[in-house]
Amino acid sequence: MTRAKVFQIGFMVFVLGGLGYELFQLFGFESISAGIATQSILILIILGWTASYLFRVFSGNMTFMEQRKRYREAYEKLTDEKIREKFEKMTEEEKIELLKTIEPESSE
Repeated sequence: MTRAKVFQIGFMVFVLGGLGYELFQLFGFESISAGIATQSILILIILGWTASYLFRVFSGNMTFMEQRKRYREAYEKLTDEKIREKFEKMTEEEKIELLKTIEPESSE
């Protein structure tokens, strides 16, 4: 999550608190009760958000980990293709020699 996104979310929580306070007052709550109700709802929202974050951390479903997994898959695909191309360009004798050096037990 970028720093700008964190500021946006913080601002949204701030605005949501103000709107919630005004909404509770419109429904007839006193000033103190409206403040307590709004704070309670905001605390529940923040606890839920934190719980979802911790769940993503422990399940390994983080953005960085997903990006790393996609990068690794793309890298392996690219290197596999390059190795396959080089192997196909080799002569039969070179292929046999290479296979002998890779798997000495299977050629015996």
